[in-house]
Amino acid sequence: MRAGAKAGGLAGRRCRPAQHGRAAGFTLVEFVVAACVIAILLGILLNRVWFYQEQAEKAAMQQVAGTIQNALVMEYGSLVTHGKEAQAAELARENPMNWLARKPDNYAGEFYDPTPRSVAPGNWMFDLKSRELIYVVDRGEYFTPGKDGDKWVRYHVRLLPVAGPSGRVASLLFEPVVPYNWF
Repeated sequence: MRAGAKAGGLAGRRCRPAQHGRAAGFTLVEFVVAACVIAILLGILLNRVWFYQEQAEKAAMQQVAGTIQNALVMEYGSLVTHGKEAQAAELARENPMNWLARKPDNYAGEFYDPTPRSVAPGNWMFDLKSRELIYVVDRGEYFTPGKDGDKWVRYHVRLLPVAGPSGRVASLLFEPVVPYNWF
């Protein structure tokens, strides 16, 4: 072995000095890129959350309307079983909320010729003038209003008569006065 040579073939290799010029952590560019990615993901998340909140509102409105349709069928059935079928037309003038065992928490009451601003958005009200039950839309980004241009859905009871001149009622429907689109 030569003088100064180390065993194991390590002679002639030099150790590199540690790099002390760069601190551990993010650079400014890395931080900006990470912040942009987080901001984009947060924007997408919030957009989806608002969409699903609107869809939940729509589903809740439709659930109340379906419950009222079932209550209407029960009211009509009660009239038929008691031999008071001739009074079925009176159901179209009644406040449908009165048929429910418990009114929804977002039912604001009865109003005479209301406007959409008569109650807070997301609430039901009954119009004493037109005899219609109204739901005022809260989150309506995907809601297309009817002919009147207001963000509400007006429901009424429609009588379906038996074919022929008898004037008897075959069934009753609780339906929107004007079709609406809510995607």
